[in-house]
Amino acid sequence: MIRMKEMPINDRPIERLELYGAASLSNEELLSILIKCGTKKESVKEVARHVLEQIEQIQDLKDFSLTQFTNIAGIGKKKAVTILAALELGKRVNQKRETIYKKKITNADIVFDFYKDIIGDHLQEHFYCLYLDSQKKVIKQKLIFLGTLDFSLVHPREIFKEAYLLSASSIICIHNHPSDHVEPSKQDIYITNQLIQIGNLLGIPINDHIIVGKKHYYSFFEHNRIRT
Repeated sequence: MIRMKEMPINDRPIERLELYGAASLSNEELLSILIKCGTKKESVKEVARHVLEQIEQIQDLKDFSLTQFTNIAGIGKKKAVTILAALELGKRVNQKRETIYKKKITNADIVFDFYKDIIGDHLQEHFYCLYLDSQKKVIKQKLIFLGTLDFSLVHPREIFKEAYLLSASSIICIHNHPSDHVEPSKQDIYITNQLIQIGNLLGIPINDHIIVGKKHYYSFFEHNRIRT
C-alpha cells in the first residue's frame, strides 16, 4: 500500500487542487480530501474508491445516509458527517433561492419552486411546515418529521407549539412523495383534515398542504380541500 505522503507531490489531491484547481480533480480525489486519511491497510484514495463503488453515478451520492457511509470500511462517523455536510452545502450553493425566509406566499407554485430542489428527489419522506405572519410572509420553515407519514408521528403539538412561539398567523404544510406520484394518499388526506380541524380550533389555520415531487406538485388548497 502506498500512503498519501509517499506519493509524488503532483499526485496528491490537496497539492493538485492548489496547483490546478478543484475542477481538475477526479471524484476519487475530491472524496479523498474530505475523508482525509485511510486505514492501516488501505490508503485514503482506496477508501474513497470503495465509496464510489457503491454508486452507479456521482449524483447518487446525494441519497447516501449516515449509516450507508459508516458501513464502508475506513469511514467513521466524523468522516461521514463531513461528506454529508459537503454534499448539502453543494446542493444549497446550486439552488436558485438560498432562503424562503420573508418570502410572501401567494400561491403553491412559489412553495414548489423552492422545495422541489430540497426534497423533490429525496428517497425518504420529509414533512416541513412554513409559518406565516399576517401578510403571508414566511417567518420560519421547520422540518417536523422524517419518514413515512403517520398522524401519531406527525404530532399536531409540535406543529402548533412552534406556531405559538413564533406568533404565526397561519401554516403551510409540505411533504414529498419519493415515488413522484403526487396524488394524496388516504393517510395524507386524514392527516391534513385533522390538522385543518385543530388549526381552526386554535385560530392558526392551515393555508395549504403541498405534496412535492420532482416535476409536479399537489395542492390541497388548489383542489378545494382547504378553504381559507
